Amino acid sequence: MIYEIFGGSFPAAKVHLDEGEQVFTQSGAMGWADSSVDMSTNMEGGFLKSLGRMFSGTSLMFVTHTATEDDSSITFTSSFPGQILPFKIDDEHEYIAQKSAFLVADKGVNVEAVVNQNFLSGLFGGEGFVLQHFSGEGTVLAEIDGSVCEIDLEPGQSIKVESGHVALFETSVQYDVESVKGFKNIFFGGQGLFLTTLTGPGKVWLQTLTAQDIAQKLIPYLPSSGSSVSVSSGSSDD
Repeated sequence: MIYEIFGGSFPAAKVHLDEGEQVFTQSGAMGWADSSVDMSTNMEGGFLKSLGRMFSGTSLMFVTHTATEDDSSITFTSSFPGQILPFKIDDEHEYIAQKSAFLVADKGVNVEAVVNQNFLSGLFGGEGFVLQHFSGEGTVLAEIDGSVCEIDLEPGQSIKVESGHVALFETSVQYDVESVKGFKNIFFGGQGLFLTTLTGPGKVWLQTLTAQDIAQKLIPYLPSSGSSVSVSSGSSDD
C-alpha cells in the first residue's frame, strides 16, 4: 500500500492505487476518491465473522475499493481527533486493537473480532468484551485518539493503564484487568474499580484521548430534556 497521511490533529490518509489494486475499509470511512476507483460492499468472511466484527466496533459490512486505472487515489478520513498510524502485518507481527481502530488495509490483511479470555477483562476493561485482531499479510492504517505513546515492554514488565487509553498492542502482550485496591482509591481516586494491566514482552501503543472522556466533559454543557433555548430576533416593538 502506498499512502500519505496528512491533516495534523484531524488526519486523513490518501492511498494511491494502480489498476487492479484493492484496499478495504469499514462503511463510511471514505472521504473522497477518483472516479476511476470502484466500490463494492460485502460481508468479508461470512455472516458470523461480520457479526463478530460489528460487536468489536467495526461495521457489519466491509467496502472494497478497486482501481480501474493507474495513478488512482482514494482518501479516508479519521472519525476522531488524533493520529493515523501504519502497521505492517505478517506472521511475526499481529496486533490487538481498540474498538473502531481499523481504518483501511490491504486485501491480504484479516480484521477479526477477538474475545478476551478473561471475563473481567471484557466486562470491565473499558473497550468491551470484543476487540479487533489484525493478522494476515499487508499494511493496515489504524486510528489513534489524541497523541500516542509507544512503550516497548520487556518480558515480565507490566504497566497499569486506564482502559480507554489502550489503543493497540502486539499479540505477545498479555492483557488483563485488576481491581483498584483501597477504599479511598476506589471511591475518591477517580479511576473506577478496575485498571488494565499490560504485561510484556511486546510493544504497546497508548492514546491520550478517549471518546468516553470527551463525551463526559461535554454532557454538562448539553441541553437537558425538556429545556428550551430562546433566540432573540434583534428587534423590539416601540
